[in-house]
Parts: sequence; C-alpha cells; structure tokens
Amino acid sequence: MGMLAWVMMGLAIWHFTIFLPDRFWGGIVGAFLGALFGAIIVAFVINGFSVPGQHETHLLTALEGVPGAVLGIAAVYAEGVRRERLVYA
Repeated sequence: MGMLAWVMMGLAIWHFTIFLPDRFWGGIVGAFLGALFGAIIVAFVINGFSVPGQHETHLLTALEGVPGAVLGIAAVYAEGVRRERLVYA
C-alpha cells in the first residue's frame, strides 16, 4: 500500500508540470516518468529500503513521495534543457 501512495503522490505532483514550459526530456511523458520513478526511489530510501504494508500506511507515507517527485521532475527538466542547448548551440 505504501508503493501505491508513493505512485499516487508522484502522479499528483506531475499534474503541476502543466504550468512549466515544455522543455522536459521526453516531453510530458518524460516528466510523468521522472515524477513516478523519483517518488518511488526517494521514498524507498527514506523508508530504509522497505515498502510499508497496509497496516503501516498512513498520511505521512504519501508525503514521503513529494521530494522524490520534485527531484525527478527537476532532473528530467534539466536534462531536457541541456539537450536543447546542445542542439541549438
């Protein structure tokens, strides 16, 4: 259940990329994958490399996915900007 909470939080944060210019590596799908994988990986590390079960899942479990989603989106955005500069340089 913890993994579901992390994925849903990554999906929720991804929706805010509509307010950013589309410079993501892979477009909006790249931003989606960056948010999901970022949320999962960072929350997995925060929890000591374990996924909380149904009875250990609470509201804070979902919030553990926020920093990873933001970092994942930022990484995909930075890579997109870097590749764009290489093409037009």
